[in-house]
Amino acid sequence: MISKICGGVTSAHGFKAAHTAAGIKSAGKPDMAMIVSEVSCKAAGTFTSNVVKAAPVIWDREVTGRGMAQAVVINSGIANACTGKEGMDCCRQTAGIIEDVTGIPAEQVLVASTGIIGKGLPMEKIRSGIEEMIPALDESCKAGHAAAGAILTTDTHEKEAAVSFEIGGKTVVLGGMCKGSGMIHPNMCTMLAFLTTDINIDGRLLKEALSTDIIDTYNMISVDGDTSTNDTVLLLANGLAGNPVIDEKNGDYEIFCEALHMVNETLAKMIAGDGEGATALLEAHVINAESGEKAKILAKSIICSNLTKATIFGHDANFGRVLCAMGYSGVDFDPDKVKLCFESAAGHIDIFAEGKALDFSEEEATKILSEPEVTVVADMGEGESEARAWGCDLTYEYVHINADYRS
Repeated sequence: MISKICGGVTSAHGFKAAHTAAGIKSAGKPDMAMIVSEVSCKAAGTFTSNVVKAAPVIWDREVTGRGMAQAVVINSGIANACTGKEGMDCCRQTAGIIEDVTGIPAEQVLVASTGIIGKGLPMEKIRSGIEEMIPALDESCKAGHAAAGAILTTDTHEKEAAVSFEIGGKTVVLGGMCKGSGMIHPNMCTMLAFLTTDINIDGRLLKEALSTDIIDTYNMISVDGDTSTNDTVLLLANGLAGNPVIDEKNGDYEIFCEALHMVNETLAKMIAGDGEGATALLEAHVINAESGEKAKILAKSIICSNLTKATIFGHDANFGRVLCAMGYSGVDFDPDKVKLCFESAAGHIDIFAEGKALDFSEEEATKILSEPEVTVVADMGEGESEARAWGCDLTYEYVHINADYRS
């Protein structure tokens, strides 16, 4: 049985975290965080599909390609993207500072950055920040929560999740934290996610589990249709739970994959619901589709539609916008077989079936659409496959935030 527990990146045995205000952001806001394992970890990562990749993405791909890591250094405020050789030098120097101070090999240090594109990192501030964080590393949930706060940019709150489960008679914990609010789009987003677990697992299977799971979690969210240069998901497994090593796809592996999915889906929905300026989380649930791939395409098209997002913001049951988004998705289907409804904590209302609008109460629909979490259910009537995607409404505040992001 998998149980949700309080916590994040410090929940698993052997992981510590710290944060500081290094002066990268203005007004003394926390802007650096660190995660360190007591021992070297199996490491896996997935990264942005954008051709323009930030220096930390290139660095971390090399580190995870070698398969082992022990520390992660994160800064917010500056993305270290579009910075050329200087940007790579910053990554190298950051890892070198960790090696000098802690003895952890530089080749086992992961780095991540988020913030303004095109600016170089102030390395003296990075060094000072690291030197401040090392003695402050702590295994408490409080330390993990503070680290989750230090990596935010336009996010409005910390995003954490953790679960516990049993493997081979041993209690295993998997936790994580993430950030993401704008430049969020399927195939990875302006998002950083850091996952830690004490499970004992083969590195090849760890990588496969992560790369498979992001397809149905982080790759199924969108805020604004912009895919970032810095998207990174990192997963570290230090083996300190002491379970028999998972080196084949057996029942233990399936339990781990289920736990990983639970944490990733929770974090992905937090990102979507905290989209810049958003007032509501929008879920598209496509059911009875001809295939899983078609269901995913349809669900993504719904949550990516600006008109649908505006409809949710206005609490208006304009089902035509949902159908329109489905119609240009590239998936062929029979509109006369489609049934649409809206759901939320306030209830359920059917709005479209057999090719025409149903007679429904606009007042009741508005009530349902006024909740902070709203689901559009599209029954395709053509098969047995389903998919879910998550986005948010489109508000005036989104434009305000992005019109003066650099200032």
